Amino acid sequence: MLTRTEQRKEYVFCSWRKKWVRLTPEEWVRQHFLEKLTQEYHYPHELMGVEIQLKNKRTDAVVYSPQHNRLIMLLEFKADNVALTQETLDQIVVYNRQCCVPYLILSNGKQTIVAHVLENKINYMPNIPEWKELLN
Repeated sequence: MLTRTEQRKEYVFCSWRKKWVRLTPEEWVRQHFLEKLTQEYHYPHELMGVEIQLKNKRTDAVVYSPQHNRLIMLLEFKADNVALTQETLDQIVVYNRQCCVPYLILSNGKQTIVAHVLENKINYMPNIPEWKELLN
């Protein structure tokens, strides 16, 4: 993760947005989590987007299908001191009503909730799926 300090404020270079952004606690979680997806779970960097506008909401990150014509995962991040509660989970579920993706991830860096949505039922998964699993 490439960082710099400017006027006593820390910034990180977001390779997905191709620009420097303030390194807030939530941004730290986002950058580390997305790097983990690309490095450990083999998600293609070019099929991921950050701060993507949905109809009237903005989601922290998304994963696109290889055809790049549909979303297959929504990701929401919280700072590491923010507990993952029903309220934080509801946020991503509401976002998903607009785009109906099959996978949802919510993380604060310490805890991660992974869900597979099938026929409007949320099934929690014990692990983050590998890239190849998403394509099945």
